[in-house]
Amino acid sequence: MPILEVDSLTVDIDGEAGRRRILDDVSISLEAGEPMGLVGESGSGKSMTLRSILGMLPPGASVVGGEIRFDGRNILTSGPGGRFDQRIRGTGISMVFQEPAIALNPVMKVGRQITDAIAERRGLSKKQAHDLAVELMDSVGITDPDRRARHYPFQLSGGMRQRVMIAAALAQEPRVLLCDEPTTALDVTIQAQVLDLFRTMHQDEGLGLLYVTHDLAVVAQLCSSISVMKDGQIVEHGVLQEVFDDPQEEYTRRLLTATPRIDEGVDDVGLAEETR
Repeated sequence: MPILEVDSLTVDIDGEAGRRRILDDVSISLEAGEPMGLVGESGSGKSMTLRSILGMLPPGASVVGGEIRFDGRNILTSGPGGRFDQRIRGTGISMVFQEPAIALNPVMKVGRQITDAIAERRGLSKKQAHDLAVELMDSVGITDPDRRARHYPFQLSGGMRQRVMIAAALAQEPRVLLCDEPTTALDVTIQAQVLDLFRTMHQDEGLGLLYVTHDLAVVAQLCSSISVMKDGQIVEHGVLQEVFDDPQEEYTRRLLTATPRIDEGVDDVGLAEETR
């Protein structure tokens, strides 16, 4: 049974021009330990899909159809337009946001933001939680993590804040991790470290990974399957290599041909990115 199922999810939002549909009959099935890429151009609905799964839709937006099932249970507790089961957030499904400046509390030291999540989830002492937080910060490439843990977000670079956010998302040992372009602000060396961390998490610990990105090279390095979004709909889904080798949709073909050397295979996509 899939760990996460998005079944015919439909979302509307109110705007100046009236109510419009932003997600239309979206279906995604993610197995435990599966790394899936969700790709498409800006405005295609990728980030909104992640926010819908986590019950964090913006004001004026609401689910008007479909279900979201975690471990076989519908987490839209009141059905269409209903409430999200917030017990799932963090402990079952966590998310790494694209903008750490929004996700991190600006008046709380970054170490505290990780230790609070650890202490709540794992029942550890303050000292044990701190030590584990420092270990997590080190694992995502934060230098001198014990000292950095005592800093506020504004004292860290954008890339450093993003790494803190990744550590905080992993702190509660989620079974599904939603990633909204989490390596965008990182240099290639740290990006490789973070992708290796994600790879270890899904291979060794069975973490389901839904990874939103515009970078097909990252998808090629990390994911085993891919879903392609356009105008709020999934237009193609399949095994990564099969989609790359023989895309069925014209939109997917255009995305692939826009990436240098994509026709030379998955391994060459990563090579092209690494040699830029």
